[in-house]
Formats: sequence, structure tokens, C-alpha cells
Amino acid sequence: MSNKMEQIINEIKKYIPEEEIALNEPMKKHTTFRVGGDAEIFVSPSAKEVKKIIEVCNELEVPYHVVGNGSNLLVSDQGLNGVVISVRKNAEYIKLNGDVIIAGAGSSLAKVANFAAKEGLGGLEFAAGIPGTIGGAIVMNAGAFGGEIKDVLVSAKVCTKEGKILEIEAQDLELSYRHSCVLEKEYIVLEATFKLKEADKEEIFAAMDDYKRRRISSQPLNFPSAGSTFKRPKDNFAGKLIEDSGLKGYKIGGAQVSEKHCGFVVNSNAATATDVYELINYVISVVKTKYDVTLEPEVKMMGEF
Repeated sequence: MSNKMEQIINEIKKYIPEEEIALNEPMKKHTTFRVGGDAEIFVSPSAKEVKKIIEVCNELEVPYHVVGNGSNLLVSDQGLNGVVISVRKNAEYIKLNGDVIIAGAGSSLAKVANFAAKEGLGGLEFAAGIPGTIGGAIVMNAGAFGGEIKDVLVSAKVCTKEGKILEIEAQDLELSYRHSCVLEKEYIVLEATFKLKEADKEEIFAAMDDYKRRRISSQPLNFPSAGSTFKRPKDNFAGKLIEDSGLKGYKIGGAQVSEKHCGFVVNSNAATATDVYELINYVISVVKTKYDVTLEPEVKMMGEF
């Protein structure tokens, strides 16, 4: 280990418990694709501790990467240098204030949706089966079945790359289809505030159960994946374009275009991140050639490919 790495570990230990610091941590343990190399330093701070970790990284000029549940992430086989900040297990909490819910960035989106349902608050039914955390949901403006995060989000508390804490109104996050300004501005989401509406509990749970059934029946949930791999192209559907291109079941190494839903690339048999990456790019090239449509990955790439 380099002197700089030892130095940053010693600095980080001043702010978070030593047991929340791991060296050469396999990122395949922290992504739903179950692929990826090692993180040089992997830390799990609370939302309040994130600011301190950022300040340490900036001061020592060490690169850092931020991950949540890893459900929309492809980490390269070469792994990640510097510090990986996991805003997950120690940044999970849910608070209720009337029809307003405040949730930590590490909170499961599905868990928050279920919490709201139990309180008779509607608006998050669409999120019941979406994997991932609140932080990731805001980054991507997660959505399903006609609902999106932007429909119920009031504001988000973020940490800037300079280590400054800001409360940003939803309208200033540039929320659109599977997009926000969070990545471009290099914010780290720490907390979110949602405004919901009172509704009948039975109706809320019935809608959530229906969405879950539809998800189970149509998606390849029996294989590791990052959910829907491609964004929906304008006036079309990625899955249909891929299937019509003859790519259903197509494989590169252990990565495969799902036979159940062609919009998904899955880890069917001990895939590497390179397998997944090459398959995504192959699908994009074939669809472009056949239909002159450029598919855009919904999955975030992290590391060198």
C-alpha cells in the first residue's frame, strides 16, 4: 500500500469506525450485476459523515466514487482506485411528518414505498418493486408504470464535490426521463423529502401488488442484472428493437440478452464486467445498423473499460 493510501486511511479513521473501512473490497459484492473488480478503499459512512470523507479526499487529492445499492451500476474488472463511498447501510432512515416523508439516501426505495403505504400515503406505489436506494432513485429520476420520483419529490439534501451541504428544490434538479443534474454537478445525495397524499391503504397495497406481479411476470429477476439496461428511445421500445434485431438470448461470455425481456442484459453464467460491457456495445451497434436508432445505456459505467 502506498504512503498516500495509508495516510488517507488514517485520516478517515478519525471520522468513521475502523470496521466501516475495507481494503481491496470486491465490488461484485456491492452491485446487482455481481461483477466488478476491487475497490482500493471501501468506506460506509453515515450521511453526516460523507462530508468529512469528501473533505479528506479533496485535501489529500485522492479520487473518490460514490455508490448506493449498486442496482444501476457496472464496475469494470480493473476495479476502482482511491476511495469508494458507500451511501447505503449507515445512511438509511425514514421520518414521517404528516404527509411528508424524509428518507436517508441509503434507504431502500421499496422500503420507503412500503412505509408510505402503511401510513396511508399514496404516490410511491410505482416504486414498490424498484431495486436501489433513495439516492440512486433521485440520480436517475427512477420510475415505473407511469410514475416517477419527480412526481413526489420536494427537495434533496446533497453534498457538493467541495464538501458543502445544500438543500436543492426538486425543480432545480433538472429531473427528466432517467436523468437529473446530480451526476453532472457531482453531487452526492444525502437525504430526500417527499410530499405524498392521503389515500386508501387497501387501494395503495392493491396497486403495489399489481405492479409487483407485472414486474415478476415480465422481467428476468432470476438472473443478476442492473434492471432495464437501456433507456427507452423516443417513440419506440428498446426491448422490441433488440428482439427484432435477432438478439434475443445472444451471449458474449457469461453475459446474455435476456430471453424473457430483451431490454435486459443479464449475468447468466459467471460473466465479467467486460462481457457485459461488450454485449451492451454490440447490442447498440446492431440496433443502430438495422434501425438507425442509437440506444443509450441506462446503466452507469464506473472504472476503466
